Amino acid sequence: MFEPLYTAEEMRAAEQGHDVDAMMERAGRAVADAVLGRYPDARRIGAACGKGANGGDGRIALRLLAEAGRETSEELDGTEVVIDALFGTGFRGAPREEAAQTIERINASGAPVVAVDLPSGVDASTGEIAGAVVDADVTVTMHARKVGLVVAPGRFHAGEVEVADIGLEPGQTQHRLVTEELLRLVPRKREADTKYSAGSVLVVGGSPGMSGALCLAAEAAFRADAGYVAVATRSESLPVVEARLLEAVKAPLGDVDRLAERAKAAAVGPGLGRGPEERALVRRLLHELRIPVVVDADALFELEPEEWPAPRVLTPHAGELGRLLGQESDWVDAHRLEAVGAAVERFGCVVLLKGADTLVGAPGEGALVSATGTPALATAGSGDVLTGVVAAFLAKGMDARLAAAAAAFVHGRAAELGPERGLVASDVIDALPDALA
Repeated sequence: MFEPLYTAEEMRAAEQGHDVDAMMERAGRAVADAVLGRYPDARRIGAACGKGANGGDGRIALRLLAEAGRETSEELDGTEVVIDALFGTGFRGAPREEAAQTIERINASGAPVVAVDLPSGVDASTGEIAGAVVDADVTVTMHARKVGLVVAPGRFHAGEVEVADIGLEPGQTQHRLVTEELLRLVPRKREADTKYSAGSVLVVGGSPGMSGALCLAAEAAFRADAGYVAVATRSESLPVVEARLLEAVKAPLGDVDRLAERAKAAAVGPGLGRGPEERALVRRLLHELRIPVVVDADALFELEPEEWPAPRVLTPHAGELGRLLGQESDWVDAHRLEAVGAAVERFGCVVLLKGADTLVGAPGEGALVSATGTPALATAGSGDVLTGVVAAFLAKGMDARLAAAAAAFVHGRAAELGPERGLVASDVIDALPDALA
C-alpha cells in the first residue's frame, strides 16, 4: 500500500554494514546509464562534484562515461549534460557561498541536469530549501525515494525521479508514499448492501453565493461510491441546491440533527460561511456528532482544539493551516512536514494538507504522501471534491487516516484522467468512478 520514503538518518542506517565502494560503484553506474539512456547524443558531459560520497558517485559516473566514449570533465562550460553531485542526503541548511555560486552556474548552463540522489540544496529529510538549489531535469536516487524528492518545495526541483538499486535491503521508514494498493481497502458495494450500508454521508454548508461548494462535495461523495447523501444548507440556498442536486436529500440547516441520524460520516464547511451562527453550528456539530467528520473550508475558520467524540479529519490548504497555527501561508509552503506535524499535535486528529504533495498526518504516525494529480487541480472547487471523497470513504467504515490518504490518491488520479488544460472541478467528479476502478 505504501512505498518507503527515506530520511537522511534512515538511509545511513540502511547503509550500515555494506561495502561502501561497491555501493558507490553501483550508484555511479546508475547515473552514467541514466545519462547515456536519456541523452544518447550528448558528447560532452560535465559534473559538479562535492567532497563527500555524493561527489564520489559523480566522479565514478564521469569515469564510466569516458569509458563509453564521452568527453568528460569537472567543468561546466560548454557541456551538453551536467551531473549535479555536490551534496548528498546528509546536506542540511543553506549552501555556503562557493557552493551556491556553483549551483547558480549549474542552473545557468542551459544544459539538462542529472542530479545524484537529490538536487543539491534540498533537505533529504524534509524537502525544505534554505538557499540556492539545483533545478534538476532528472534525479537518480539511490535505493529508494527520499522524503525531499516528493515533499514540496524539494519535489519541484527534482524533475523525473529514477530509483537505482545499489544492493540494500528494504527497511521501515517513518514517512511513506501512497500507492494504488491502498485502494484495495476502499470497500466496494456488496450484493446485500442497501443505500445506507453502502455509505451514508451528510454534507453541511452552502450559504447563498457559495452553494456550488456544497453541491460539488455532495456529488463527489456519490461518485466516490457512497450510497446515500443528504445535504443541510441555508433556506435561501435550497432552491438552487434543489435544482442542481437530483439524487441527494435536501433540508434546511435547522434539520441537520435529523439528517445526521442516518449518516455514517459528515462533511462540514463547504460554502458554509464564517458568521457567528455558522461558527457556533460547527462547534456544536463537532462536539456532538458521534460519527467521523471532515472539517473543511469555512468550518476551519477560528477552529479550536477540543476532545471530540469521534474521528475528525481537517483538510486545510496552506493558507488555512497557516491561520490555524498562527503562521503565514509562505511558512507552511516552506515547512510542510513540520506544519502538518504541528497541526496534528495541536488538534489531536488526522490532518490532510492539500497540495501537489498532499500530506496526511495522524497522532503517533509518520506522514503519508499522495503524489498523484496534475497542475490542473489548481482550480476552484477541487478541494470541495476532495472533501466529498474523504467523507464517502469514512462513511464506508475506513480508518480516518487511510480514508484521507486514499481519497487524496483517487482525487489526483481523477484529475490525471481529465483534460490537461481547462479542467474544472466537475471534470474531476466525472472521472472518479474510473479512478476507483
